[in-house]
Amino acid sequence: MSLFKRLLNPKYKSEEKARKAKESDHGKYYPEEKLPIDEKFTYYFNKNGGKFLYCENLQEVLECFDNILLENDWYERDAFCIDQTLISRFSGFNLNFVKKTNATFLLSPCEGLVANNGSILLSSNQIKEKNLKELPSNFIIFATTSQLVESISEGLRKIKNQSRNYIPSNITTIQDFETEKEKDFMSYGSSTKNLYLLLLEDL
Repeated sequence: MSLFKRLLNPKYKSEEKARKAKESDHGKYYPEEKLPIDEKFTYYFNKNGGKFLYCENLQEVLECFDNILLENDWYERDAFCIDQTLISRFSGFNLNFVKKTNATFLLSPCEGLVANNGSILLSSNQIKEKNLKELPSNFIIFATTSQLVESISEGLRKIKNQSRNYIPSNITTIQDFETEKEKDFMSYGSSTKNLYLLLLEDL
């Protein structure tokens, strides 16, 4: 059962409460329990300030996308998108799909969802040779649960295995999604994006 279904299950909530009570009985040197990959990604993604929308089917994806546009008043705006599948899928929302980076938001798939830091893995397949600072400040990323990977290195291996004839360039990650957050030393030089994740269950 995926994390997202477990969260909606009352039995799981009671089991989770019992697990947390059990953890509190352990000393600080007790081995840490390894979190499932979906739970780990959700924790770090939310901690990074991302906005998470879980969808069980494509109809829910369209409904969530519509809600994002409504919430931000992004109807009839320019959307930077180079993926023809997404352009076709979201063609009924009165958007202008463009390839110029001064658009209102970027609409894109991704290469992977990295669990151990809650980041989104992108490449030239999604953003050509643009660096993150050149792209719109608002992102809507469409991904599936099968794209979850434990680490960046695992994500890179997956890209390599899927792209035997052509390995994409400009591979990068983004993990800072809190636009109002005050920058500290560790985040200096990073590119902050207001990011929505439309995550479709496909496992």
